[in-house]
Amino acid sequence: MSLVRLNIKGISYSQTQNGAYALILNEVEGDRKLPIVIGAFEAQSIAIALEKEIRPPRPLTHDLFKNFAERFDIVVKQVIIHKLVDGVFYSSLICERDKIEEIIDARTSDAIALALRFDAPIFTYKNILDKAGIFLKVESKNSDNENTEDSVLVDDVLAGELEPAVSKTDFSSKSIEELRQLLEEAVANEDYEKAASIRDEISKR
Repeated sequence: MSLVRLNIKGISYSQTQNGAYALILNEVEGDRKLPIVIGAFEAQSIAIALEKEIRPPRPLTHDLFKNFAERFDIVVKQVIIHKLVDGVFYSSLICERDKIEEIIDARTSDAIALALRFDAPIFTYKNILDKAGIFLKVESKNSDNENTEDSVLVDDVLAGELEPAVSKTDFSSKSIEELRQLLEEAVANEDYEKAASIRDEISKR
């Protein structure tokens, strides 16, 4: 089966499943998008890895995993989303140590959070993208299944631009100096969603 490389298009709050976020992956050589529902903690970890300017005061779980792996010369070479069963994605970490390759099972959200930290490429198989990939807006559906972790997203978040998964607080009235102070406070309080929103406001200035 042929592999298709993916990159991260963005993260959005899921409108249909409370407390969940939508991770949108985009095929590199195509227009299809692979939407996946992930939990709030994993969404925060991925968002922090994407926002290079935000540095947590203490290592998060995925940062700890990376530090541990580097200490023992383990490298994550790539991530493969290799299976889709009953709406749930299954992924593997392809790791290498002393030129010996190992395959480790992982939740897709954890695998992608680590891929970002190791600068590792993300792949899926063509048949998975054919099955779960979408071009346009999909219809919302009600679901009684509360276990939404790493599952197929059934949502309308792909209509137009992705909504940012950060606070809607208006910072336009704040000065640059005030924004920088708020950014430091948000990072110190580990409120990374607010920090990302403040950083975006600073970037716009």
